[in-house]
This record gives sequence, C-alpha cells and structure tokens, in this order.
Amino acid sequence: MLKGSIVALLTPFENNALNEDVYRKLIHYHLKNGTNGVVPGGTTGESPTLSHDEHKRIIKISVEECNGKIPVIAGTGSNSTSEAVELSKYAEKAGSDALLVVTPYYNKPTQEGLYQHYKKINDNVGIPIVIYNIPSRSVIDMSVETMAKLYELKNIVGVKDATGDLSRVDEQLKKMGKEFIQLTGNDDNALEFNKRGGIGSISVTANIAAKLCSDFQSSCEDGFKDSEKLDKILQPIHAAMFIESNPSPVKYAASLIGLCKPEVRLPLVGVKEETKKQISKALKSAKLL
Repeated sequence: MLKGSIVALLTPFENNALNEDVYRKLIHYHLKNGTNGVVPGGTTGESPTLSHDEHKRIIKISVEECNGKIPVIAGTGSNSTSEAVELSKYAEKAGSDALLVVTPYYNKPTQEGLYQHYKKINDNVGIPIVIYNIPSRSVIDMSVETMAKLYELKNIVGVKDATGDLSRVDEQLKKMGKEFIQLTGNDDNALEFNKRGGIGSISVTANIAAKLCSDFQSSCEDGFKDSEKLDKILQPIHAAMFIESNPSPVKYAASLIGLCKPEVRLPLVGVKEETKKQISKALKSAKLL
C-alpha cells in the first residue's frame, strides 16, 4: 500500500552535476526517520532539467538504497507519451515499486488525450501507476470522470492530487471508492485531505522534516491523535517552502540543516535574502534549527 509520508526527493547538485553520494545519504536520512516511500525524479527533484541518464540513475540509486524497505515510486512523466513509456519501462526494469506520472504539460491535451496517454503507459508496464494531477504546473486538470475511466485499467491505482481543491477528495472517493489511493500533493492541506478520505502525502516538506511528517501521517492513521498539534508545527514550514518556486526554498532549508547544498539548475535560481530569513524562522519554530 502506498500511504503515509512519501517524500518528493530532492536531487542534490554540486557544480551542476548530480552528487550521487549525497543522494544516497538523503535516502538513508528518510529510512532512519520513518518516511514511508520515496519519489525520485519528480518536480521537486528538478526532473525538467535532468538528463535522461541522470533521471534513470536516480531511480536506480533509489531502488538500490531503499532495498525493499520502503516503496520507490519513480517519477516517469513527460509531455511526450513515448518518452513517458520509455522511462516507465526502465523504472519497472530497475525495480521500482510504482510510477508517478504527471499529466502532460504544455501540450494541453483533451480529456480523451489524457486517457490515451495514460492508457499507453498502462499497456506497457506491469506495476502500479499513480496519476499526478497538478493544474498549476501542467495547465490541464484531469476530470474525475477521466480518472474513473482510467481506474478501470489494470495498473492505475490512485492520484497525487495537487489541485488544492478539497472537494475533489470527496468526488473521487464517491466515484472510485476507498480502494482508489488518494495522496495529497499539497502539504498545507494534508490534515483535512486525510480527514476526507486521503491516506497520505507526497511531500516537499518531508525533505527537511522527515520525522515530523512521518509522525503526522502516523497520527492521522491512528485516529488523528495529535494530528492537529503536529500540523500546527508544520504549517509555517509548509508556507516557507513555497515563498519562491519549488524546490529552491526546500533546497536552501536542506542546506541549513546539513543535508545538501542549495544549488538548483537554471532556470531556477537560489532564494532571495528575505526568503532565507523566513525559511530560517520557520525551521527554528519547529526546532529543526
């Protein structure tokens, strides 16, 4: 089961090159702190600026280091269906447990185009596929009806919902039922998302607050005991992580606590001085600094 605190893994760079040693250390930080799954090669991992070789490499490293202890949900989406299929087939062969596939950005396909895109990927792999619905980045919004139609396929198992619209949790639950996995892509709404029927988060904040995020998700599963208290601690961090474009803020935060350098690839840039102050304040409020 894909549930709980799943981290959208950062990709650490040094002099614009992938730092494999640090990447391995990041994964072990999550294994030590109760993270329930890792997503290599997602938006937070700067997938748009990774070469195909780098993208495949971080998937392979994730599988090696997790070693079956927690699921690897490989980010394999693309706005080119053939590229998404190729990367998805690689991820399955490399040993990934599941795939996270974003709706095709820039092309602006119709709902039928979305269906055919995911069906093509579904027909070429044999592991679970999680739909990543994020209209703010991809411009398109997959309808609940299209999602329900896709859920009839053998490998489509759930959604990372980054619409920010909590009513979608209710609609998707009503249409697809409890077995359809609903994970939020918005850290700030995780409490209400879970109360409505979600079972976890694919999280940016978990990169720097792995134990807090894990404890929070565990509390939700345990009848929401202490959930509100933990959510209150996490909210300032959630807000700070999106003052500027993700993942620049979370990489700076990671640098403050010694996890990796703050380096991002163009067209992303490092955060402004005022943002640095706000990030530091948020980390201190949660006793992470």
